[in-house]
Order: sequence, then structure tokens, then C-alpha cells
Amino acid sequence: MSSRDEFVKEMKDRLDEWNAEIDELSAKARQASDEARVKYQEDIERLKKHQAETQERLDELQHASEAAWDTVRKGMEDSWDLMRKAFRDAFSHFK
Repeated sequence: MSSRDEFVKEMKDRLDEWNAEIDELSAKARQASDEARVKYQEDIERLKKHQAETQERLDELQHASEAAWDTVRKGMEDSWDLMRKAFRDAFSHFK
């Protein structure tokens, strides 16, 4: 497997993990008080937005030409950083 294929697989695996974590946070939000649920839902919606953007970057990454690979990979890494920050923020509210 090439390093490109390995990177794409790693990104897919991480995205799957984060999708599961979003589902877990959604379940916790359903059990929260009304006031807390509103805040949790805002966090979850933000995570879903970042998840969709990250999925788009992954799709671009999978279909990128060799010439565009570095640029698309950088975009994927930037998207990943935003997603990671959104998760940190959301988890800080759920504690």
C-alpha cells in the first residue's frame, strides 16, 4: 500500500471514529436537561458541519491527481485541525 493510500485509509478511519463520537454525544444530549440540551445541540451541529466539510476534503483527496495531491492533502489537514478543535470545544461542554 502506498503512503497515499495509507493516509486516505487513516483519514477514513478517523472520520468513522468521529462519526461514532458524534452519535455518542447526541445520545448524551438527549439525556441532558432542556437548557444543557440546547447548548449540546449547538455543539453537535457544529461538529456535523465540520464532519461534512472533512468528508468533502476526503472525497477530494481520494480523487486528487498526483499534481494536486500536496495541495489537497494540506486542505485535508487544515480541515482535520478544525474538526479536532471543534471536538475539544464540544467535549469541554459535555463534562
